[in-house]
Amino acid sequence: MPKILSVETEVPPVKITQNEAAEFAKQLFSSSFKDIGRLINVFQNGEIESRYFVKDLEWFSKEHTFQEKNDEFIHHAVELGSKVVLKSLSRHRLSTGDIDAIITISTSGLSTPSLEARIMNRLPFSPHIKRIPIWGLGCAGGASGLSRAYEYCLAFPKANVLVLSIELCSLTFQHGDRSKSNLIGTSLFADGVACALVCGDDSPAIEGVRHPLPTIFATQSTLLQDSLDVMGWEVKENGLYVVFSKDIPTLVKNWLRPNVEGFIEANGVGLGDIKHFVAHPGGKKVIEAYMDALGMDERMTTESMRVLKEYGNMSSVTILYVLKEFMEKGCERGDIGLGTALGPGFSSELLLMRWE
Repeated sequence: MPKILSVETEVPPVKITQNEAAEFAKQLFSSSFKDIGRLINVFQNGEIESRYFVKDLEWFSKEHTFQEKNDEFIHHAVELGSKVVLKSLSRHRLSTGDIDAIITISTSGLSTPSLEARIMNRLPFSPHIKRIPIWGLGCAGGASGLSRAYEYCLAFPKANVLVLSIELCSLTFQHGDRSKSNLIGTSLFADGVACALVCGDDSPAIEGVRHPLPTIFATQSTLLQDSLDVMGWEVKENGLYVVFSKDIPTLVKNWLRPNVEGFIEANGVGLGDIKHFVAHPGGKKVIEAYMDALGMDERMTTESMRVLKEYGNMSSVTILYVLKEFMEKGCERGDIGLGTALGPGFSSELLLMRWE
């Protein structure tokens, strides 16, 4: 079964504390909400302490056109994406010629040619490499990318696949949007970049690896009908406007458990067998809903909460940061992990891993 050999991350250059972000939002939104003092508590109640952006707060204090924001997206995505790809390759002494496919995940900006094509003009990848850009899965994208890499490596057991996730959520900020959804998004979303290397059974890259690696052995994608208004973007003249329903935690509580149980039981696994919960931390309330729905205690969400506190919600990238936490601490041979992420649609992506 395909194995995740490593996960590398690249942290954007500008660190913003949550207190700084709250003060920025208070000044911006105070004229629109009479109860701004109460609403601004969302910045502290979410338990996020810091986030990373590609631009400083001074840049966000001014209006920018859709083109200006998207040009910044392409520039920084290519810069940071190239760095994390090189980091991933150098860790295992691989060359660009050893990579058979790149799956590029993003939802926070637009680029045609796609981001990996632009990166390939910087780094000497084979011109015949398989390019698989995936756009629009939002927070579920990182888990989906791992699942698609798993399927690729099942078909081609000698393959090495990069799952490159790039999200610069801050650049979607709408200076003139005074909605509560924009206020919530301003308290939550951040920028981040990550790259996972997934290898097939016969890949030379995994020869000689002695420590257990997360081996993907099952995946499931699920779409909830008639839920298009739960999460996503509205595309308007000035760009992407966040759609963020307050019902998301309730949906998680009511919908996730039967979805998860049906999936894992079909693969011979019970909830009690799950040792590691590799969950995308959509926010504090979403993590609490995970625990309620699946009957897990807070120890199972330690890694997800740590990433949320230090980096915020980086959309599709975040689950890869969480997976890196598990890989760096080391897991025992035979341990089973459940990866889960929720995204627009409303949808879920699930994957089962066994450390082998």
